[in-house]
Amino acid sequence: MFRLIKQEGCARRGEFTTVHGTIQTPVFMNVGTSAAIKGGVSSLDLKNELKTQVELCNTYHLHVRPGDEVVYKMGGLHKFMNWDKPILTDSGGFQVFSLAKLRRIKEEGVYFNSHVDGRKIFMGPEESMQIQSHLASTIAMAFDECVENPAEYNYSRKSCERTTRWLKRCIAEMKRLNSLEDTINKDQLLFAINQGCTYDDLRIEHMKVIREEEYCAGFAIGGLAVGEPTDVMYHVIEQVEPFMPKDKPRYLMGVGTPSNIIEAVARGIDFFDCVMPSRNARHGTMFTWNGIVHIANRRFETDSRPVDPQCDCPCCRNFTRAYVRHLFKSEEQLGGRLAVMHNLYFYNTLTERIREALDEGRFAEFRAEYSAKLAQRLPDEL
Repeated sequence: MFRLIKQEGCARRGEFTTVHGTIQTPVFMNVGTSAAIKGGVSSLDLKNELKTQVELCNTYHLHVRPGDEVVYKMGGLHKFMNWDKPILTDSGGFQVFSLAKLRRIKEEGVYFNSHVDGRKIFMGPEESMQIQSHLASTIAMAFDECVENPAEYNYSRKSCERTTRWLKRCIAEMKRLNSLEDTINKDQLLFAINQGCTYDDLRIEHMKVIREEEYCAGFAIGGLAVGEPTDVMYHVIEQVEPFMPKDKPRYLMGVGTPSNIIEAVARGIDFFDCVMPSRNARHGTMFTWNGIVHIANRRFETDSRPVDPQCDCPCCRNFTRAYVRHLFKSEEQLGGRLAVMHNLYFYNTLTERIREALDEGRFAEFRAEYSAKLAQRLPDEL
């Protein structure tokens, strides 16, 4: 399913074939948590205007609202949201551990209360797989325990062992579900998740164990970008990457900034997702090829240039910085929509340009030019 086309250092250029289409990697997955991008951007926008290859939706949120049974009755996520390309569903594990104020973790799974209405919910590996099967996503993520950093070593070790046991249960349940006659997507794929906090030995040992599960179509690094310093995140990737299968995609969950993506590609990562482009956009922070723009700043009040003169997204093709600033200052919803469209287009163009650089053997030059630049605030004179 995964073909490695080219490699430059650790950076990889590949393609991943699924039942819903072939994904060119490295790839950024646009985050539509509840089957929609926040900011009023539709599936048609993603497909026709924003170069989106993969949409990411969340198991926990869709289980709570509208309910995975509802999505199943509507024919699965692809029909429900009118999207015919690949969809990856997060297992719900991160949300269980980040949103649930009261939770009890046991071997069978996790007992917790909904963050919406407080009702009691139980989710374990089988339940996560069943929900994701109802959603009929292209790629389902294994149910894991995401431990916040920093964490005590012995607890982290026991958590890794539990996550491994849960993975085996996820595999068994997905095999069963994919064999059922009434399953919508019988070709649903499973990605395993590497955990171990920031402990090198736990990360490496856990990767060595889970990579033996041949059923898994890909492997993710989870539990990072949750507050630890960036250099620690890069260090963990560097420790784990040599032990990840070469013939399967690697996914760094929840990352990140444009610079993070470039640096993680340089360390061997293929898949990315993050709420940052849409979340930041809704507050007026926009990414450009010269750095970061805070569009509500007064200096843009009479600026007749596009947000990014190097960008041909719908926002930059049609509107000025002055107008987008006015929309934000007037609290017009169009401002957020245009900014979200711009940022998603930017992220998808970023990974497109990374792929082109890898194809042409110049990724090192691309990284040297853009990794630091894209993290900086746009200078006043540009």
